[in-house]
Amino acid sequence: MKNNASIIYKVTLVVGDGLAILIAFTVAYILRVSISHRPLSAHVHATTYISILVGLLPFWILIFALLGLYSSRVVDRRFSEVGRIVVGTLIGILSIISYSYMFDIKIFPARLVAIYAFFFALVFILVFRTIVRGVRRQMFSYGRGINRLLLVGDTTATCRLVETLDNWQVTGYRVIGVVGGTKHEIGKDAKFSQFKEFSDAVHYLKNKLPDTIIQTELYSSNTKNDEVLTFAQQHHIAYGFVPGNSELFVGNIEADLFYNVPLIAVHQTALIGWGRVIKRLTDLLLGGVLLIIACPFMLVFAVLIWFSDGIPAMFKQERLSRFNKKFRVYKFRTHKKKYSGLEPEAAFTKMGKPELIDKYRNNGDYLEKDPRVTAVGRFLRRWSLDELPQLFNVVKGDISLVGPRALVPYELEKYDQKNLITSVKSGLTGLAQISGVKDLSFIERRRLDLYYVENWTFWGDMVILAKTFWVVVRHRGTRS
Repeated sequence: MKNNASIIYKVTLVVGDGLAILIAFTVAYILRVSISHRPLSAHVHATTYISILVGLLPFWILIFALLGLYSSRVVDRRFSEVGRIVVGTLIGILSIISYSYMFDIKIFPARLVAIYAFFFALVFILVFRTIVRGVRRQMFSYGRGINRLLLVGDTTATCRLVETLDNWQVTGYRVIGVVGGTKHEIGKDAKFSQFKEFSDAVHYLKNKLPDTIIQTELYSSNTKNDEVLTFAQQHHIAYGFVPGNSELFVGNIEADLFYNVPLIAVHQTALIGWGRVIKRLTDLLLGGVLLIIACPFMLVFAVLIWFSDGIPAMFKQERLSRFNKKFRVYKFRTHKKKYSGLEPEAAFTKMGKPELIDKYRNNGDYLEKDPRVTAVGRFLRRWSLDELPQLFNVVKGDISLVGPRALVPYELEKYDQKNLITSVKSGLTGLAQISGVKDLSFIERRRLDLYYVENWTFWGDMVILAKTFWVVVRHRGTRS
């Protein structure tokens, strides 16, 4: 709490965003009004123009705040930050246009001023935040603004935090001491002090107290737990604890009162309530548009498959989606007709190449030159075009645009945490697909699926969709 570096950084972002917006509008005005000689739709004096914008600027900053652009969770994640800046800037410019229309006040002397202002604001804010982020990291390298961290507990979580925060010049957190840590050999080659008891740490660090205390395990003695928490409160030190059963604290967590008793509700996934409604609307709108665009191409692909290897052109298979619901997934048939629908073991045995079974399974269910795949199928797989018919599944509601891979029942039986994966709808694309599918094992793909289930956000879905396009264009994560 006593370390003000984080607050200063966020205040700097607020002030810098405001200045970037004002500069952007000023440049837009100069380009269209002062430099261009084309007629104007309204005569708005520069002083009036700027004074109105200064008055509306707090509302623009409020929009940014509501989008989380001054939250540590967002500003430390570059891709998420950029997406929100784009949305926030668009909402901000539309709000000013709406204000002008509702109150019949002339703000923009020409329509191009608003368009210029949007693009300049977007660029200036991104450039400013990049510079500030670089300056902060440079300050970290000089030891300025570093958050001094004391870890209390002898668990694997302590080890992970020590390893993760080892490069304090980047993270901004420096571990100055660990209470415990003997069981997991945390003290080996340590660059910090180790203490057997919390009282020892207090005595040793009394001249330069930590800024944050994180307790990675709760003691069986409430007295010892109270000692740590009370010390943090008395000295205005930020305090947090890592739950012993971390699986209870994944997904969506809500703190509430249950008949005057404090209660923490833990959901399997963050995708609940309005999140499910928004996700379904996105699937219908975006999935419907993509389906309309894809239909002519799908007709061409179906004809190619028909002429090259006969009918059917489509392949249907039973898969599992949310709540273990079975459905039939649609894909273009990429396997030769005599092997279509057969399990890999049966197909390779039928073609007289059983030695390919182990090679296929050990390579993450993938063969670079799979003999079951047709020439047309190879082309479709290379560009992930065989997945296009699944847009029908998206619109129907069987699956979502983004989610865990739709699994066949026998695959899911091999995984212990199958109920977590099936707590949300399966997806046409997902984290595994944008992370290089052919290079990931079954376990690694399921781990990514679990992370998605437990940490779903609407912004995350947009990022995955954007990266999917990039992955397909670059042939990364595709199976040819």
